[in-house]
Amino acid sequence: MTIRDDRRAAALDRMADHLLAEGLAGASLRPLAKAAGISDRMLLYYFDDKEEVLSLTLMTIAGRLQGDLAAVSAEPVPPRALAPVLWGVLQSPAMQPVMALWLEVAAAAARGQEPYVRIGTQIGEGFLDWVEARLAVAPGVDRRATAALILGVIDGLVMMGGVGQAALAERALAVWDLPSGV
Repeated sequence: MTIRDDRRAAALDRMADHLLAEGLAGASLRPLAKAAGISDRMLLYYFDDKEEVLSLTLMTIAGRLQGDLAAVSAEPVPPRALAPVLWGVLQSPAMQPVMALWLEVAAAAARGQEPYVRIGTQIGEGFLDWVEARLAVAPGVDRRATAALILGVIDGLVMMGGVGQAALAERALAVWDLPSGV
């Protein structure tokens, strides 16, 4: 690794912390550069443009989350068992800023705003792959669609928590965990 690579990595870590604290409101170049401890000119020396800064910073945050999720068993489990485990990790106090930022990215992507459409798709695909790899499903069951359903449920519950309905989200997950056929 070169000195430039080391400085880029350090800047990404500091900018990731900044976005987790400030959300997308803090995603302009000057505040990001200040958080990185460099001038906005130097920021553009280390990165091609604002889109690369945002993309790599958000991917740094996603990488941190994937690291936290590494504690979840790599052994495939049934969908009804995976969703509550995933929810438990994402509801930890340390994950609250990550989930709030994810909701902001998803909302910007839903409005068609770039680079959030591209970044959100990339991050979403990574987590879809993660869920899919941990699913034990019956032969003939569409593994990818099942993973998408789990992510949809989890993202919906995160959104409910974000709008003050955390208790209802917890109750909803309890319904998800009912035995088959109920």
